[in-house]
Parts: sequence; structure tokens; C-alpha cells
Amino acid sequence: MAKAEDTSRQTGLPDRDAYDWVARFASGDASQKDIDDLKRWAARDPAHAEAFDRASRAWQTIGTAASETPHPAGAMRVVRPSRRLFISGALAASAAAATVVAVRPPLDLWPSWSELAADYRTDIGERRQIKLFDNIAVDMNTRTSIAMLPSTFGDDRIELLTGEAVVATPLQSSSALTVVAGGGHIVARRARFNVRRDPASVCVTCIDGETTIERNSARQILTAGQQIVYSDQGVGVTSAADTGTVTAWQSGLMIFKAMPVADVVVEVNRYRRGRIILTNAALGRERFSARFRIENVDQVVHQIEHIFNARVTALPGGIILLG
Repeated sequence: MAKAEDTSRQTGLPDRDAYDWVARFASGDASQKDIDDLKRWAARDPAHAEAFDRASRAWQTIGTAASETPHPAGAMRVVRPSRRLFISGALAASAAAATVVAVRPPLDLWPSWSELAADYRTDIGERRQIKLFDNIAVDMNTRTSIAMLPSTFGDDRIELLTGEAVVATPLQSSSALTVVAGGGHIVARRARFNVRRDPASVCVTCIDGETTIERNSARQILTAGQQIVYSDQGVGVTSAADTGTVTAWQSGLMIFKAMPVADVVVEVNRYRRGRIILTNAALGRERFSARFRIENVDQVVHQIEHIFNARVTALPGGIILLG
């Protein structure tokens, strides 16, 4: 993406360059090298990161409005706002927001700025094992971003920005680890747990030891084999969990046990580029059971198509309509 970097030096207008970056990601042709180049471009000037967030907001707003424009029945269009229209929308987005926010890009086709700025991050389909602080082990699943936070009162702290991880604190550690995720705190000492942050909720599964969940005034202790979900609506009820299924991703597996197809689609989208879009609500309620290797993730769509006689339409950029 040398073009966007060269334009920045020549014009000094980061919104124009941000348009080029967003258009490249939205096309579905971006590579890991493009992400690395984007991070270097943004590191040169704080205004670049702000422009990238405005760009994502404007693309989502303008692209959605354009896609709602009437067109012949059955016709498919790839919406690409013009640069002039886009920059006008970006400036409007800037005026509407007092501060830059971590915008979720349309259909999650590229990482948000908060993910790109994380201390540790995995790409689509990638797993990574890291060691933190006093030999704390973290196994990161696909599309996972973690930021380091300052310690408080001698305890170590990290934030799960997106994604999923298995965290193990050492038996000999005297300090606790706090994982901040979705407005809540997961506190553990001599324990192992799986934490998954989705856009609207956080799910914590205790595998070994004991884990404490704190959110607002609620406080709940989990022991091995227990799970809890919390969100803006509050902290849910503790339930029993199949820890083998929850952590199957560590062995490169996806296991579905009578899971609604709508939830299967959400899960599969985490492991592939592009996006599967469910267009049939009745299909989404069907129950699906299967076991797949993660590297064979696209076979899930083919099996749903076969079992439920679903209709599959493939579009550019890895977009699949499933109905």
C-alpha cells in the first residue's frame, strides 16, 4: 500500500489516505503486509489513527445508505462510495464525535483501530502462545487482541480487547491476575480459565482452580467446570460447562452440539476471511451438530447447505449469503 503512504507525504490530508486504506480492506484483497503497513502509517502521526477511525465510521454510514438505494430485483452491487462523498462523511463523523472511538468496521472485514494498537494480536485463523509477568501463560485464539495494563496493588492486569484466550496463572504465584473485558474484571490466582469477548457479551469458563467475576456491584466465584456470561444487562447465572468443547480450539477443532445455525455462523466467521451472512431466520433456528478441523472451516457451510437444503451465494471478498 505504498500509494496511501506516498499520498500522505504529498498532500498532508490523512482523511484522503484513510479512504484508500479502508477501500483496500473493504475490497477483501488486503494482506497481513497491508495491516503492517497501515500500523507504520498510523504511527507516524496521531492524526492518522484518528482519520482511520473516521474512515471506518464514514464507510459504514455511507455504504449502508448506498446499499439501500433501489436497484433491479435480483441484481447484486458492490457499493464503493466516491472519495469526495466519503471524505464529506468522514468530516461529518468527526464533527459528531468529540473523541475517537474504537469503531467496528463494517461486517468486521478488517480490524478496528483498538485491535491494531494492541500489544499482542492474532490474525484470522492464527493461534499464539505468550508468557506474561510472573510466568502467566496465555493461549490466544483467532482474532484476539490483548493490551497490557498498569499493575495495581501488586496485582498484574491485562485487557482482552477482542477474541478469546485460555489464561493460566502459576501455582507458585503470590499475586493475582486481573483480566479486564467488556466492563468486567476476571480475577484469578493459581487457576486456568477460558475467556471469550464477543461484541455484546463476555463468557468466562473456569477450567481449573477458582476464578472471581466482578462487574459493577455483582461478584460471582467460579470453580472448575463452571461458566458464566455477563453483558450490559448484568451478570448471568452460573452453569455447568463442557470444558473440552469450550477449549477444543486449542487442539484445532470446532465442535458444535445441537447449536442453532445462527450461532454456528457467528463462530465460523471468526476463523475465515470475508463474512458469512445468514439471510434466512428459519434456517438460523435449526440445530446443527458436527466436528471440524479449523483449517477446514469452509466445509461447515457446505454441510449446512447439504443437511438443510440451504441456498449458498458466493460474492467477491469472501462474502457468502446463506439462506
